[in-house]
Amino acid sequence: MMDRLREGANSIAIKVILGLIILSFVFAGIGSYLVGGNNNAAAKVGDTTISRAKFEQAYQNERNRMQSQMGDYFSNLLGDPSYVASFRKSVLDRMINDQLIEQHAKDLGLRVSDKQVRQQLLQIPAFQKDGQFDKSLYQAALQRSHFTPDTFAEYLRQDLLRNQLMQAIQSSEFTLPSEVKQQAGLIGQTRAIRTITLDTADFAKKVSLTDKEIQQYYQEHSQAFTRPEQEKISYLELSAKELKANISISDKAAQQYYDDHKAQYSTPEQRSVSHILIKGDEKKAQAILKELNNGAKFATIAKKESQDVGSAKQGGELGWIERKTMDPKFEDAAFALKKVGDISGVVKSSFGYHIIKLDAVKAPKAKPFSDVKAKIIADLKDQKAVDQFYKLQDKLEKVAFESPDSLDASAKAIGAKYKTTGFIGMNGQGPELLQNQDVQKALDSSDVKDQGLNSKVIQLGPEDVAVVRIEQTRPEKLLPLADVKSKVVKTLTTMKAEDKANTLADTIITALDKGDKSVLKANGLSFSKQQTVDRNSDMARTVFAMTKPKDGKASYDRGQDSDGNTVVIALDSIATKSNAKLITQLKQQMPRLMVKQDVQGLLSVLRANTDIEYYVK
Repeated sequence: MMDRLREGANSIAIKVILGLIILSFVFAGIGSYLVGGNNNAAAKVGDTTISRAKFEQAYQNERNRMQSQMGDYFSNLLGDPSYVASFRKSVLDRMINDQLIEQHAKDLGLRVSDKQVRQQLLQIPAFQKDGQFDKSLYQAALQRSHFTPDTFAEYLRQDLLRNQLMQAIQSSEFTLPSEVKQQAGLIGQTRAIRTITLDTADFAKKVSLTDKEIQQYYQEHSQAFTRPEQEKISYLELSAKELKANISISDKAAQQYYDDHKAQYSTPEQRSVSHILIKGDEKKAQAILKELNNGAKFATIAKKESQDVGSAKQGGELGWIERKTMDPKFEDAAFALKKVGDISGVVKSSFGYHIIKLDAVKAPKAKPFSDVKAKIIADLKDQKAVDQFYKLQDKLEKVAFESPDSLDASAKAIGAKYKTTGFIGMNGQGPELLQNQDVQKALDSSDVKDQGLNSKVIQLGPEDVAVVRIEQTRPEKLLPLADVKSKVVKTLTTMKAEDKANTLADTIITALDKGDKSVLKANGLSFSKQQTVDRNSDMARTVFAMTKPKDGKASYDRGQDSDGNTVVIALDSIATKSNAKLITQLKQQMPRLMVKQDVQGLLSVLRANTDIEYYVK
């Protein structure tokens, strides 16, 4: 047997086959290197990549800004996964738009110098105290926003570059005085009208319906009187928030946690440092280090040589820093310095070559237990609730699957009670939990809808899940006429009353257009006193669409008021008022609106002509 195998292995056919198999493994391996791994990009705009880290930072900054402005209302919005997805996309879209504008600005030859960046940095109000640049405010703001001095300087450079283009577009827009005056006239225009209201309820009193008409309307509009398919639904929810309400933490347990984790409640060691940054020239950095070792003053050399626009003017001072706020190599070197006044060697980071000087040290300081007790108790409750949630979730997943014909066993397993609705339609009816998109999909799945089984555990939110099942279904049904007759009569009566009112209104308008007022007298009708309406009035849409009166004769039309009554309208005159305040506002607003339209148009063109790929949701 082995001899035959050896002979076969030496044949040309077998060697070819083995060669192909080996090649397939080789290329599969290469392929895994080519296409494998995680994509660290959030989006790609032309040849430029927006990093996932940069996007997440921008998203978090925008989220924090919205949270501070809108408070609990915004927190509730974040509970909706579809809103979060839309919010994240809007942040990424803005970043893509910024990148498109920046690329277009560069294509046009626009540039920003280091001097411009420095001037802009020193003028930012958030970094100023008593009208002067304050390095401590500057450093604190950068740490809160997770910027380093260099990354913030680059951010400013990009922002200034985009602003150059925006200012060019803005300066090219203008409005003529006649345009502003004409627009002000249109906005401020008023119209003098008189009205006759034909009350639908009055016409309804005169409507009589036959059984035949009722039967016919019922048959022709059967869909309006059809009860949709309805279901009785049971649902069992498990959430850490609900579990937390039943958890208590003793003072002793909180004290013990504080003692075991005191480092968490201590301010970290802080160091005040200065640095000199040289970009891309290690020899120059080494020469500067030699000068410093020979006695040159650090601040003097920093002001003259440092290429960090944010700190050079202050003699290289960066202010107080702590761990995990700077480049790791920079931090390691800064925290390795032993004594105040010590100077590091040349340190290479992703921004260039640094020479670091230690100016001062603040040792860690623990907060008193009384100051952090409430937070520790809240954190321990959260932790216990989450731990308990995941244990119970595992049980729920197992029991809901093993006992799929009821929620009784599932509810018992997690110590909760399930709820059951009455018969409801799945068109926005029922508890809010059942309106969740994933819940809707589960209820429409074959296992739940057709086989009557429990759903899988459905994720509603962070530490919030549910299991649902359909207990009973009743099909779509045309309700008997006897059950809906009052609704049919009311609907048909209103419709006929409106038709009669509209017919009379049209008769009146036709007669008045001919100068015949007898129809008014015959029906005991008369116009109201003249009133002036503007574009904010209830009847504005109808009134401002009416024909302009000619030769002092009113024009006529009919509309509908907010109560659904038919209204005959006589338009007597049109007045255009010159409002100086409105003209002043429009002088400012119209150019801004035109600039906005120009920018939107430019972005539409740039998006159409640039390859844009989204990698995150």
